[in-house]
Amino acid sequence: MSIILGPGCAGHPKNVLLPVADTAPRSSRVDMLVATTRSRSSIPGEMFTGERGRTPAFADITVSIPPTGARKEGEVAWPKRLPSNPATDFATLKAVELTSEAAKKWLSASVRKSPDRSVLVFIHGFNNRFEDSVYRFAQIVQDSGVHSAPVLVTWPSRGSLLAYGYDRESTNYTRNALETLFQYLARDPDVREVSVLAHSMGNWLALESLRQMAIRNGKLPAKFKNVMLAAPDVDVDVFRSQIADMGKQHPQFTLFVSRDDRALAFSRRVWGDIPRLGSIDPEEAPYKQELEDNKIAVIDLTKVKAGDSLNHAKFAESPEVVQLIGARISEGQTLTDNRIGLGDQILVATSGTAAAAGNAAGMILAAPIAVVDQNTRDNYANQVGALTGPKSGAKTAVPAGCSTGPSPAERCN
Repeated sequence: MSIILGPGCAGHPKNVLLPVADTAPRSSRVDMLVATTRSRSSIPGEMFTGERGRTPAFADITVSIPPTGARKEGEVAWPKRLPSNPATDFATLKAVELTSEAAKKWLSASVRKSPDRSVLVFIHGFNNRFEDSVYRFAQIVQDSGVHSAPVLVTWPSRGSLLAYGYDRESTNYTRNALETLFQYLARDPDVREVSVLAHSMGNWLALESLRQMAIRNGKLPAKFKNVMLAAPDVDVDVFRSQIADMGKQHPQFTLFVSRDDRALAFSRRVWGDIPRLGSIDPEEAPYKQELEDNKIAVIDLTKVKAGDSLNHAKFAESPEVVQLIGARISEGQTLTDNRIGLGDQILVATSGTAAAAGNAAGMILAAPIAVVDQNTRDNYANQVGALTGPKSGAKTAVPAGCSTGPSPAERCN
């Protein structure tokens, strides 16, 4: 008998990780390795809490995703009641904890199945419960079509707007554990390529761990090909110093920005009106020059429309964007490789046109998005100055939106 649950703050049932029978043979399955610094939960179906664990833990989780037509691409089909129905909902088929040695064996076996022996590491953002991060990553893997071994890194987030400070400190708490994972992937001879996708506050964790690794090793490993920074909740001044500490040999960074990101507008006010990296205008000085100098590609999603009312999860909720990310990773190429024509593909996919305007540096793509890389942007200055953005007196509806949004994306993740 199904139990209908009243919606929680996220608008969907909690504790969805209790495995159910695989009753929908046409559904897809995403099997992921989870590495976490969260503490274990005693509640069935929760698995890990938002509190901090003393040592890293690992899990093997399989998520069933309903067949095409049962949900929109870019959408996490949360169950309306428990147990989940695999024919219509995201459902957990397996959720078992692993020892460190078992996690290594899982990774080795999964990498060997990958056509290019690659790994995709995903790091979620602020205000995410454990199950939020699991289901969001499953959606990204499914909708992107990526062939890499999927590894979710989930850090202790209490899943509450009032826990912003706790969440931020939890990313610092997790830095060493993530660096340890990165170091293992760098040494593992089975792994040939590593891509990292981070969202929101998770970008701080990703960048700090890469920075630590570069300082410890003298450089970053060549097998770390792509680092994708989606809506990063990172101070632009701090980002400049992090990039400098990584040295000249660093992965291809791709920055996803959206100037209408309401969650980052709120964060900017919290952090003293300093621009957040994920909401900069890449056309403005001093950003253009610095992006070029550091060979950082920028994909401006400002005019892309997706289901997230805060405009904070477009990279995952826009089917065209997430599919393109997966295609590029699976092809073993960087997001800025112009042999494929990244900007044209997104433009055609989102608007049916490829409007463009030329300048001395090359082509700058116009609405609905702009793609910025070393071949299509002018140079970017050496210091950060004023940026047009929300002022200290600007009105924002982020707290209300975060508290009432029906999906994890609308909870400022």
